[in-house]
Amino acid sequence: MHTALLIIDVQNALCFGEYAAFDSQGLIERINQVSAKAREAAAPVILIQHETKGGGPLDHGSEGWRLAKGLNVASTDVIISKTATDSFHNTALQAELQSRGIQHLIICGLQSEFCVDTTTRRALGLGYAVSLISDGHSTIDNGILSAAQITAHHTATLSNITSFGPRATPVSAAALRID
Repeated sequence: MHTALLIIDVQNALCFGEYAAFDSQGLIERINQVSAKAREAAAPVILIQHETKGGGPLDHGSEGWRLAKGLNVASTDVIISKTATDSFHNTALQAELQSRGIQHLIICGLQSEFCVDTTTRRALGLGYAVSLISDGHSTIDNGILSAAQITAHHTATLSNITSFGPRATPVSAAALRID
């Protein structure tokens, strides 16, 4: 299997309360659907977990930092912590993918304009083809655009980047097929 699933920052602080992403409960359900397909196809499931220190909602060990309630996690899943919007930056992600011979990434999670965008661009730059789960990433309103507009914009933008060679192809959670 040359495909892996990346689930980015689906954590309590980003799914519940003040910083809850738009439709976070529906998002978790769709991501669970995608992760079930990945596990059934024997594709690695890699959960990326953002952490901070200094009193923020994603401080390591805090309730907000924990993976979101309702997110299905298997004992075979890999969890990688990160401190930047780029899931590859100063993490073990690239080594993990290379050790498994991964060439294709399925990407979903939070937030559309930050970690999902940056990680997708970096993945393309590193030569990975990407399936971006079009209904599998979200964010919060930013005072200019609604969360739904931001998510749709980033899906469209990322799927139109051609300069890296590999492409990001949008696909819904329901339509995703893993061979």
